[in-house]
Amino acid sequence: MAGQRVRFEELVERARALAAAGERRVLGIGGAPGSGKSTLARRLVDELGPDAALVEMDGFHLAQRELERLGAAERKGAPDTFDVSGYADLLGRLKAHGPDVVYAPEFRREIEEPVACAVPVDPAVPLVVTEGNYLLLQYEKWKRVRLVLDEAWFLRIDEDLRVRRLVERHVRYGRPEAEARERVLRGSDHVNALMVNSSSAGADLVIAEVR
Repeated sequence: MAGQRVRFEELVERARALAAAGERRVLGIGGAPGSGKSTLARRLVDELGPDAALVEMDGFHLAQRELERLGAAERKGAPDTFDVSGYADLLGRLKAHGPDVVYAPEFRREIEEPVACAVPVDPAVPLVVTEGNYLLLQYEKWKRVRLVLDEAWFLRIDEDLRVRRLVERHVRYGRPEAEARERVLRGSDHVNALMVNSSSAGADLVIAEVR
């Protein structure tokens, strides 16, 4: 599915309309690694201020020790290396909008581990923005995530730009450049990107560029 060039201000207004709907809404932003979804989600939440909170899918990474127990450490980041049921359950709890603060986990890049109860979502917040690679996958337990989302956006940017960003990210976090390029172009990142991009048809809006 081809994407649109969209002004950031248009996205802000679209998110504000969700926040003003009268009940708590959940907006999902999906895309392959390096597409810019995390940056867009944070910009959006910063712009909306007290009307929005950010809950990231990456907070539901399985801990390294559990990945090693499962023999999945080398596939870290694949769909089955997340607590997807926990993620869908938390999104459902957030959407139900009870009277209490709900605490979400956060993935810390500096330690490569999730940290529980790191993100408080106040009951006064009308819009929860969530972002991640697999929000729109239509198989197994991931289907539950899309059902919770009131609206879903998908970033499908120029592939050369996405690859360059992702290689730079891996190098920034300590991988040698040759190893980073191998992972992005032929390894697990490449496989995951193909799978994620195939899910874009489930989005309400596909974005090729944010201006």
